Amino acid sequence: MEAIQPQKTLVEQAYTIILDAICDRTLRPGERLTQEQIAARLNVSRQPVMHALATLKSQGFVRESGKRGVVVAPIDRERFEAIYQFRSAIEPLAVRLATPRLDAEAVARGRALIGRGTAAIDAPDPRALVRADMDFHLLIYELSGNPLILETMRLNWHHLRRSMDEVLRTPGMSTSVWKEHDAIFGAMVRGDADAAASLAEQHVRQAMNRVAPGLA
Repeated sequence: MEAIQPQKTLVEQAYTIILDAICDRTLRPGERLTQEQIAARLNVSRQPVMHALATLKSQGFVRESGKRGVVVAPIDRERFEAIYQFRSAIEPLAVRLATPRLDAEAVARGRALIGRGTAAIDAPDPRALVRADMDFHLLIYELSGNPLILETMRLNWHHLRRSMDEVLRTPGMSTSVWKEHDAIFGAMVRGDADAAASLAEQHVRQAMNRVAPGLA
């Protein structure tokens, strides 16, 4: 885990650092987390770590485990299935809302993200691919103009991150993902919200099919 930086509150920073370590599997499912060790690692007092762990517990990333105390929660297949069911409805809606809101700056941001994701296909670190994938979808949620979509899906994507790196390691898988992203965004740029929404729904269903075998 990295050191605390002075941009946010200590609680926010501790939360983000622990969450990232869980999502990229630096902290593995079942691993014990002690406030003392984390506080020493981050060079802060126990209080912000305690509050960060309480938030992570409420969100399902950590849990109590008897005498072992707080441990990293296992990946929950039912949660993943629920998120993908939710996404199958939310993603097309977000695309429909975002399409008429595209301006030159948004188009440039989207194309830059697609370029970044495509370039990351050959990168040695799958976390770069996962981050680019997440950022592409977060851009669409942001452009939808609906803060509930952005807020809800930002949290859900952190759960998805926990298994996506293994999926994206599969040869050819990342190439397919970014071709789908390019097709969705291309339809949005053309102003064809119906086509873009249909492609987005297909993309989510295909994503679930990619992830499901690894969750068995």
